[in-house]
Amino acid sequence: MRSYERLTHTPMRHIWHNQPAKPDVSCYLAQSRLDIEVAHLYASETEAMAVLGRPLSLTMQRELALMAQAPSAQRLATGLARLLKQKAGKHYHSQRVWLLIRNASPMWHRADFESVLAHLVVPDSHPFEQIWLLCDFFYGDPLRLY
Repeated sequence: MRSYERLTHTPMRHIWHNQPAKPDVSCYLAQSRLDIEVAHLYASETEAMAVLGRPLSLTMQRELALMAQAPSAQRLATGLARLLKQKAGKHYHSQRVWLLIRNASPMWHRADFESVLAHLVVPDSHPFEQIWLLCDFFYGDPLRLY
């Protein structure tokens, strides 16, 4: 929220966590309610398990294994495309939803993301008003993907 405020000079306040069927968190953007779905991007299964501190579902293990088979130059693009495709199929009980993708890998940095954005395909149909990418897990200005 602080990164977005700094970037756009628009206040975001009063964040709270939601129950399933709603996006992960809600807040107020200026004076209107905004729901935010948060997704994390990992470079490998081992990295995801370390960050999450728990075993991964079989589906997530398969997806990360497929991503790991891609040539290293394509892993970021492959992982990001996979995540966008997965989230595009979701439906929410919400009037206004943004997707925030957090890079959870120390392997990738803003310059890596900037290099793949020109070739990144955002699915035509998805429930998000805007899609943002937080390139560094703990700090940095977000990149707008959509």
